[in-house]
Amino acid sequence: MLEIEGRTIGAVFDAAAARWPGRDFLVATACEGAPLRNLTYGQVADLVEKFEHALRAAGYGIGHRVAVCLGTCPEHYILKLAANRAGLSFVPVNPDYRPGELAYLLADSGAVLAVANEAHAGLMRAGIAEAGTEVAFVPLASMMEALPPAPWPAEPGVVTPESEAGLLYTSGTTGRPKGCILSHEYELMVGDSYRLIRGAVALRDGKDRVFNPLPAFHINAGIVAFFGVMLTGNCLIQPQRFSARTWWTDIGESRATVFHYLGVVIAVLLSDRDTGPEVLGHLRVGVGAGVEPALHVEFERRFGIPLVEVWGMTEMCRVMSMWEEPRRIDTRAFGRAREDLEVQVWDDTRKPCPPGVPGEMVLRHSAATPAKGFFSGYLNKPEATQEAWAGGWFHTGDTVTMDTDGVLYFVDRKKNIIRRAGENIAAAEVENILLEDEAVVNVACVAVPDETREEEVLAVVVLAEGVVPDADAGMKIFRQAFDKMAYYKLPGWMVFVDALPVTGTQKVVKHRIFAKGEDPRKRPGALDLRHLKRREKGSERSG
Repeated sequence: MLEIEGRTIGAVFDAAAARWPGRDFLVATACEGAPLRNLTYGQVADLVEKFEHALRAAGYGIGHRVAVCLGTCPEHYILKLAANRAGLSFVPVNPDYRPGELAYLLADSGAVLAVANEAHAGLMRAGIAEAGTEVAFVPLASMMEALPPAPWPAEPGVVTPESEAGLLYTSGTTGRPKGCILSHEYELMVGDSYRLIRGAVALRDGKDRVFNPLPAFHINAGIVAFFGVMLTGNCLIQPQRFSARTWWTDIGESRATVFHYLGVVIAVLLSDRDTGPEVLGHLRVGVGAGVEPALHVEFERRFGIPLVEVWGMTEMCRVMSMWEEPRRIDTRAFGRAREDLEVQVWDDTRKPCPPGVPGEMVLRHSAATPAKGFFSGYLNKPEATQEAWAGGWFHTGDTVTMDTDGVLYFVDRKKNIIRRAGENIAAAEVENILLEDEAVVNVACVAVPDETREEEVLAVVVLAEGVVPDADAGMKIFRQAFDKMAYYKLPGWMVFVDALPVTGTQKVVKHRIFAKGEDPRKRPGALDLRHLKRREKGSERSG
């Protein structure tokens, strides 16, 4: 195992490459006729050195940020390592963004350089144009020869564990995403937290191949799994995205031993009732979050390997996990407090809840050093950072219960967040886009159950006078929003109402929109728009 205390990402990677040059490090699964692609630690080190040299030669370094849109591929990680070694902060971009969403990220982050591969170059150029900021763009293929010079000199000094390594944007509850500032020390601690999980999940030095179908621009694959495997001399295997059609083939061909999941992944895999343990290959365990208890029990019964539920977030490095037996797989249990993490469950008055009573989960390292092992704050949002730490504890926004044994059980999200297939969607962000339509007077977005994707976005819309509340109106509203936000944020359902319930200060009271126990999807006139939520532009226009 590698030591991380007092070291930077570059130093730890150099140690890994020196110790295990011939071991597989990054694997891209076969895609569109291209074969399985393996890169060893030594091969990655050679590429990292070349990219780092190009960045430094062009004047980039400490104090600069680079926005990167490559999708999920080995180059994403190679460029991250190179940027961090050179002192840059790495800002990953979701390729499903629309230009307006990307323009916000570029302006808010202050990125001075933008990199994209051929598939996403158009999006990056459009985002830069809409942002109106001086961001230099270079295609990935041209980085070695045609890297534009840095707009101002890098800051003097050397990279330290406290230096900013990344800026990861997460959905905010009041609109636009917030940029989480992550240091070198923090990101390495995230990987170390994965390494320290025991039980069936425990990574074996040099013996595990971790298959992760989640995107590289999220913390799960991009930091947790990436640094977890790097610290243990293991291998990270990634498809471009989750595919039920190729899942078992990819698992077999890549010789995966551990796989990551979301609830939707398990639901889809179980829908194929003809598969069983014969397809596992080398798989020994799954690790993830959000699987329904009934499906959890069914998966372990059918396939004979454990699914270990974990909990984590971008702002806090320590993964909690339900690795100890009994794992309570017929519940939503996800772990306990750790020696290096204090956990309490609070009511609305910030008092601890009795065992079994739901409340918000709050966290801290300790009374003396509450923020040790947490993110460095939200970029340009000191008030939001302060609010998140109200009372000296970090507020997760998750409603949980804790039993007398200290086991935590997930109940719901307290924040105004909708979770669809692993993506956190801020209801307020969707509402703000829909309100730009002249046909919409008021709107509230809420989560409704989805049999495949955990939750779906439902928009409750009050139409302007004279607009007929029919399918044509819904389609026009949907189309207006399509080019302004990532496809997964769009309403999957839409319901028209005459008015929304509000408080005396005109704030919408969402829990009063529908009667208790009512399924909004079954309300007369509810529009099912889920089939229009596709990545490809234009596909929705023919529907």
